[in-house]
Amino acid sequence: MPSEKVLLQKQEKVNQLTELLKGAAAGVLVDYKGITVEEDTKLRKELREAGIIYSVEKNSLLRFAMKNVGLDGLTNVLEGTTAIAISNEDQTAPARILGKFAEGTKDKFNLKAGFIGEEIYDDKGVIALSKIPSRDILLSQLVGSLQGPMQKLAAIIKAVADSKESA
Repeated sequence: MPSEKVLLQKQEKVNQLTELLKGAAAGVLVDYKGITVEEDTKLRKELREAGIIYSVEKNSLLRFAMKNVGLDGLTNVLEGTTAIAISNEDQTAPARILGKFAEGTKDKFNLKAGFIGEEIYDDKGVIALSKIPSRDILLSQLVGSLQGPMQKLAAIIKAVADSKESA
């Protein structure tokens, strides 16, 4: 039987994880077994720069925290080594960064599952999410696609105005 002090520490950790998950826009669970310290350091730096919280957690503590916030559907993947990446703003950033990293590690680093809001995704869903460009890229693509027709319209209006001036 664990001591009361250890039990209180675990309860506090579950409370911290619960609060972290409550404020999360998205998160991804990964199996990190087999990556080198150098690879892990590089990954953590990239995640930190994107504003993503990444940590290795005990499965039992994550299970309690996920049940507290209604993400029970993720508890079935909590086996083996588990790390979680959580974003409070960008919904696709954790999947995008971890998916790109997983592609380069050849089965040493695997995506387990993820979530956006209350929607839960399995490993294939997280891989699909990882292919979605960032919000900034999507917005620039939208502006680019709107800009072309607007430039053509402006050129036509200018041509009509020029032809009326010369007439």
